[in-house]
Amino acid sequence: MLGREMSHPPKIPITDVGSHFNPQSYIRNAEAEFRNNSVNTIAMEGQQLSTPRAYKRSPALSNSTWYKGILTSQMAGTADNGGAFDLVIGKMRQGTEPPPHVHSREDEFFYILSGEMKVYADGEVFQVTAGECMFLPRGKSHAWLITSDEVHLIAVITPGGFFDAINKMNAPAERMEVPADADIVTYANADLTETIKVFEQYGVRLLSPDEIRAEMPQYPL
Repeated sequence: MLGREMSHPPKIPITDVGSHFNPQSYIRNAEAEFRNNSVNTIAMEGQQLSTPRAYKRSPALSNSTWYKGILTSQMAGTADNGGAFDLVIGKMRQGTEPPPHVHSREDEFFYILSGEMKVYADGEVFQVTAGECMFLPRGKSHAWLITSDEVHLIAVITPGGFFDAINKMNAPAERMEVPADADIVTYANADLTETIKVFEQYGVRLLSPDEIRAEMPQYPL
């Protein structure tokens, strides 16, 4: 192809093959490796074409949603950085926290802008307040409960992609506030059947009561 350095068939040594050398098998293997090299080259070129671009962004209705009583503003996601990380600014009230769960793919890092919450992870209970951060590694069951009226936080999730699951279940925010409607759907009152199915596609699993008792005995059931 013009304008591109041509890949060359791999050099496969054929010495010391003795009477077991099969020319047809050799040709098939060489062609297969050549095709694989070509596919890899094209894939790398495609990645170069989708290099992330610089941008600035702030929380606004255009990038904010309501999800189970939580206001989330997505500052970065898969479309912005090729799945490197998700960055979300969120506001939550007591009673809207997700149940205990575990991520098999992502690490999470929270920075608390205002408010307080208890975080249950690794058999410990952490009291996290404004100006403090919390790291939650993948594969570790965790949960949190808000101990102030409201929590305002920044969440970084890496690698990115988990928020794609949230985007399948949220709705555009009507205002830049936590929804206060009496009939708002939260984790506490929702039928979580569909939520569990979506989360499973993204490697997230909600814990059973027995698992909660065993892994975070201080968590109130």
